[in-house]
Amino acid sequence: MKNLTAAFLSLATAASASCVGSKIPTTSSTAVAAQPTTVSSSNVTNPSNSSASSSFAKTNGVLFDIDGVSEYFAGTNCYWCGFLTENGDVDLVFSDIAASGMKIVRVWGFNDVNTKPTDGTVWYQYLSAEGSEINTGVDGLGRLDYVVQAAEANGLKLIINFVNNWSDYGGIAAYSSAFGGDATTWYTNLVAQNQYQAYIEAVVSRYSESTAVFAWELANEPRCDGCDVSVIYNWAANTSAYIKSLDSNHMVTMGDEGFGPLDGDDGSYPYTTSAGGYTWRSNMNITTLDFATLHLYPDSWGQDYSWGTPWVELHGAACAAEGKPCLLEEYGGNNNCTIENPWQDAALATDGIAADMFWQYGDTLPSSGSQTSDDGNTVYYKQGNWDCMVADHITDIKAANAA
Repeated sequence: MKNLTAAFLSLATAASASCVGSKIPTTSSTAVAAQPTTVSSSNVTNPSNSSASSSFAKTNGVLFDIDGVSEYFAGTNCYWCGFLTENGDVDLVFSDIAASGMKIVRVWGFNDVNTKPTDGTVWYQYLSAEGSEINTGVDGLGRLDYVVQAAEANGLKLIINFVNNWSDYGGIAAYSSAFGGDATTWYTNLVAQNQYQAYIEAVVSRYSESTAVFAWELANEPRCDGCDVSVIYNWAANTSAYIKSLDSNHMVTMGDEGFGPLDGDDGSYPYTTSAGGYTWRSNMNITTLDFATLHLYPDSWGQDYSWGTPWVELHGAACAAEGKPCLLEEYGGNNNCTIENPWQDAALATDGIAADMFWQYGDTLPSSGSQTSDDGNTVYYKQGNWDCMVADHITDIKAANAA
């Protein structure tokens, strides 16, 4: 989602990191020595999966294989799951998601600050030119540990990403506040990239053996406005190769919105490289990215809702031609069912689209009796438009998989 109003959890964030690059994408290492990084100690036991029926998720042609089953899957986004402070809340949320028939859950694997908050507030990484700190304690990655454990217990698979393009929960803006630059130079800022990779290593090393991880994701909606397309291409190639060097068990994806030209497109703004500063179709050539992502927000992009169906179909066709799965990773429209059901139907019917995940899931937390954040696209468990957005879609997916 473009911008989150962090209404669910208030955290300190900061300001924002110019673009360089050749016309022809090339790769080069970005990891260099920088300021010291402290990794704090943790009292939480790291997750490890012991279920004999679970296995590492992988691709199978243009489908995903989860625990030995290759078919179309449904999922959702729960960015806030790793920020819950009560284990019982996590248990309830994941139990409800699993009961619905959804399989893949995308959570924020980042939570960056430039000022350390008070005790009891969740934060994962403190960024500072004088010395950064990765918080693995009970109010840090210990919370993400429990999310992974709960996913394992409920048979769910997690997409875990490492940084936000937007300033919510820190993101690139927090790196830029600490190390200089702005949202475009971040991709080539060696000090910032060194810290980014240090954080990636800290997270990946915790869960490299967990079958609850579906995939590692480079960023939420990376963009490089005004940049040559080689900037994001090189960053994605370098970073995904680095993750693969740390962990050969899990898939890696980019987390982008799907911008750039496609065969048969209508020439509208989202089909230009200006929209994100990259060419989505070319990025599929990166061998260390296992599958492609796309998002869908016509309201934000100045398009009609009906425009969304060909957006899904054209991306699916490109993925089918490449032999890689496409994941419709985020989609949202204010009148969920009448607007979004056609997108769901198109995704399910389109060769190359392997799964879809609506933005966003909502539930009622047992610790407080209150609902999780509502940004206008939230679908609450067994409330409101749940049946037409989730239950009916799951029924259609089961029928299509059985056919």
